[in-house]
Amino acid sequence: MDASAIHDVFVIGGGINGCGIARDAVGRGYSVFLCEMNDLASGTSSGSTKLIHGGLRYLEHYEFRLVREALMEREVLWKMAPHIIWPMRFVLPYAEGLRPAWLLRLGLFLYDHIGGRKLLPATKTLDMVSDPAGKPLKPLFKKAFEYSDGWVNDARLVVLNARDAADRGAVIRTRTRVVEARRDNGLWSITIEDMQSRVTELVKAKLIVNAAGPWVDRVLAGAVGQNDVHNVRLVGGSHIVIRKKFEDPRAYFFQNRDGRIIFAIPYEEDFTLIGTTDQDFTGDPKDARISEIETDYLCAAASEYFTEPVRRADIVWTYSAVRPLYDDGASKAQEATRDYVLKAEGGNGQAAIVNVFGGKITTYRRLAESMLEKIEEHLGKRGKPWTAGATLPGGDFPVNGFDAEAAKLKASYAFLDLPHARRLTRLYGTRARTLLGLARSQADLGRNFGADLFEAEVRYLMQHEWAVTAEDVLWRRTKRGLRLSKDQAAALDQYMSAALGDRAAAE
Repeated sequence: MDASAIHDVFVIGGGINGCGIARDAVGRGYSVFLCEMNDLASGTSSGSTKLIHGGLRYLEHYEFRLVREALMEREVLWKMAPHIIWPMRFVLPYAEGLRPAWLLRLGLFLYDHIGGRKLLPATKTLDMVSDPAGKPLKPLFKKAFEYSDGWVNDARLVVLNARDAADRGAVIRTRTRVVEARRDNGLWSITIEDMQSRVTELVKAKLIVNAAGPWVDRVLAGAVGQNDVHNVRLVGGSHIVIRKKFEDPRAYFFQNRDGRIIFAIPYEEDFTLIGTTDQDFTGDPKDARISEIETDYLCAAASEYFTEPVRRADIVWTYSAVRPLYDDGASKAQEATRDYVLKAEGGNGQAAIVNVFGGKITTYRRLAESMLEKIEEHLGKRGKPWTAGATLPGGDFPVNGFDAEAAKLKASYAFLDLPHARRLTRLYGTRARTLLGLARSQADLGRNFGADLFEAEVRYLMQHEWAVTAEDVLWRRTKRGLRLSKDQAAALDQYMSAALGDRAAAE
């Protein structure tokens, strides 16, 4: 499919919503062109708390429809991608003077029963004096509730949706921005610019999906030329990553005195992820960084629970992102709705645009299905909904079969140690075999950039997953950035720049 063709759907934004919509649409028979101004998942979609969850705290704000839809999606998504999504048990300690125990139990009863739970275990009550989950916590926490939710490698969820969309025929263009979009004889004429070469081209499409996340209003005000646009409330969320704080595989859900909550979650084998904050954000979303106040807040909130305090010196990495919540007029950032709103403009001979406001990772697939209903209204119906039963690339193995899949990979490539085989299976699932190819020894994988990141994996990410820089590889595709030194990261960047130069010269 080339840029000179008239596409059915032009998607602006390579986050989870944009890539999910592109995948669903192309799978139903629409021609799709997706444009992302940076790397895939370089904004909100790699800055989440990385949970597939119903949103227990949203029950307090009576968001029952959103919670039910999210709960129903947990097992659907787990079956789609058991390499990057898996169940996790959460421990919610009862804290004297905060939400009463009966209210927590009632909320968890609803959580267990309104979302069609089949595979995930139910809630249970823990005696924190005897249960291992109590060991890292202060002794004043005597009782807790343990419930089920899911974990997701968020940036990989995005890239696998993009990969599947491309495999089905969609055009995926990263590091390409929309300069202008104007209506022209019932179509959209969209000028796009390659951010590296600065070459521009014209793409024609019947309908635009504006899934630009925090930039959704800017796209409307800039490229599309609408004035007085204000649909989203930008809320910043920051996380800290520290050395492993506890050995237990379960995560913690901590209530705070200010009514907010944070999570402490096992992360990347040797670390603990703590977050998130909720603060209204002004400025350019690309400049989102954790503030001193947020750092102190997360350290203090976690230290209320852990016997061993969380200190600034414990932090090995931080990340921040801006959530584009639909502006419903809520007084507090943490009370603003996490639900999504789709708004269409045009039709009746005028090229249509459908804008995506809000949403969360857990409900991205359902959001895409809702978007396809809007697309069908304007372009006519093609195929039926299909994504609920279709696996993402690499996810074609049994939902509880990760350990067996990793063991099979290790058996096929005997030179891999088990942690390396498990890491590759976690990231790529069955496609780890495509990455490893005919390799019969570690030497066949090429140069080692550090922390079992070999040239073969980097080449795979450049050829199949749109990776261009070391940051793409280290912080979005693999998280090996937690383990490589600055010199090793610089060497990787140099290698990738040279490889891209060679590729450009060959073309």
